[in-house]
Amino acid sequence: MAVPKKRTSISKKRIRRNIWKKRGYWEAKRAFSLAKSISSGRSKSFFVLQKNKQ
Repeated sequence: MAVPKKRTSISKKRIRRNIWKKRGYWEAKRAFSLAKSISSGRSKSFFVLQKNKQ
């Protein structure tokens, strides 16, 4: 017979949600930082071909 799981406490749920949100924050921050370095030309991990205007 199926038995329902125990209820997760509010504090545990809040902790897990904050960890999940913080991970998204750091990923977004890293992506934005990479985009800034690529656009400014200071990136060491990406090579972007610059077109010369003539």
